[in-house]
Amino acid sequence: MKKIYIVVLLLACWLLQAAPLAAQPIADHPDKLTFKPLAYQPPKAKDLRNVLKSGPVVYVAEDHELPLINVSILVRTGDYLEPKEKAGLAATVGALLRDGGTTALTPDSLDEKLDYLAANSGASISSTQGNVSLNILSKDFDAGMALLVDMMKNPRFDEARMKLYKDRVLQQMQRRNDQTSSIESREWGRLMYGEDFFTNHLSTKASLESITRQELFDFHKKYYYPANFILAVSGDFNKADLLKRLDKHFAGWKGVGAAVPKVPRPAQAPKPGIYMVNKDVNQGRISIGHWGVERGNPDEFALAVMNDILGGGGFTSRITSKVRSDEGLAYSAGSNFGIGVYYLGVFRAAFQSKSPTCAHATKIVLDEIARMRTEKVTDDELKTSVNSFIETFPLNFATKAQVVGTFAADEYTGRDPQYWETYRDNIRKVTADDVLRVAQKHLQPDKLVILGVGNTKDILAGYDKVPVKFTDFGLGEPKPIPLRDPLTLAPIAEGGK
Repeated sequence: MKKIYIVVLLLACWLLQAAPLAAQPIADHPDKLTFKPLAYQPPKAKDLRNVLKSGPVVYVAEDHELPLINVSILVRTGDYLEPKEKAGLAATVGALLRDGGTTALTPDSLDEKLDYLAANSGASISSTQGNVSLNILSKDFDAGMALLVDMMKNPRFDEARMKLYKDRVLQQMQRRNDQTSSIESREWGRLMYGEDFFTNHLSTKASLESITRQELFDFHKKYYYPANFILAVSGDFNKADLLKRLDKHFAGWKGVGAAVPKVPRPAQAPKPGIYMVNKDVNQGRISIGHWGVERGNPDEFALAVMNDILGGGGFTSRITSKVRSDEGLAYSAGSNFGIGVYYLGVFRAAFQSKSPTCAHATKIVLDEIARMRTEKVTDDELKTSVNSFIETFPLNFATKAQVVGTFAADEYTGRDPQYWETYRDNIRKVTADDVLRVAQKHLQPDKLVILGVGNTKDILAGYDKVPVKFTDFGLGEPKPIPLRDPLTLAPIAEGGK
């Protein structure tokens, strides 16, 4: 009877709350729904920024929802700093920083201590950034942070774990050509930035096996010191108390490496044309594009809206609508206009389709690029895109971890502190004339690169019902790119294995 009474009481409360809503008129179409204006102000980086006595900048946000503390540390390093012949060195340092133990703790002992604390910790190095992380119960923060600092300050780079890591990476290398997506990504990078750009210095069996344990120590010593760190910390703590505790953990770490070199810029522009990599599969992957722009470009916000309408906005975008919804030629199709942080990004439209229909789908994409350059977007398209950017803006700061993580990343890359405060105003300013202007300026049909990966014979043969060929696009005859050996990345002769 008690359970029935509770259910009846809850139902009555719900009916009382729902009554005013029921009295409101019901719109006969979703377009007629009205909402109160969204009033949201993003947090300000300066309110969360602190500097520890030992040098690191730290962004701190209290969050008492769960008894946890999240720590993310950005390290000014990256695989752009490794010699070309040692490709894979930085990634090895990053992985073994966590998995290779410390001077005082074997890898197994470190694992056991972190497991005992129910702590989740990781480390890595990507092309332009190092990362170290810790997620731990707030009551165990000091114990976990002591282990994290020990990992970063006194790595062991255990030989047995190093061998295990290399074996695992070699196994992954052997599967480089299994998926056309990985082949496409690899060759697209080379076409955009050239063979000699650091992003295309991929590890090989030889480069990985040449890496010595001493080289790990040497690389680590150059870049891992407190003044080279930016921290993002959120969770269940008192801010003033946490800063004191962080100061204590980093106290006494005096190491200072040399100034970190700037990220290099590509020296080779893409060569327009059509390129094909042969892989015996029944679907082809097509990428179409050229260089984009760099962050800080005055057209940045107009380009974001332009691309959103062209192919970045999902089902409301033109490329997705035409290629996927109208013609049924691809499950996924769209575009991205890359705004690079350290160098020019890449504009890229891409899709995957049955081999014979690749040319047909490519023509649709090229037609949409041309239309974007010759016709103004409609009022509805502009309104939908602008509203999408503005209404989803708060999602950038949905959690305290996202807030401090965003500001730490901005500090790391040197983004204008006013960027987020003026973001929505800059989006609102974009007009149909702006979209047309930036499309005419930054979408360059004569500079396009088209890459196809799949059964080249079937892709080039085309589709009988729609007589479109890749040779119709004014970019010359398709040029073959040989498949590369997964372990050496040397070209494999046609017919080779």
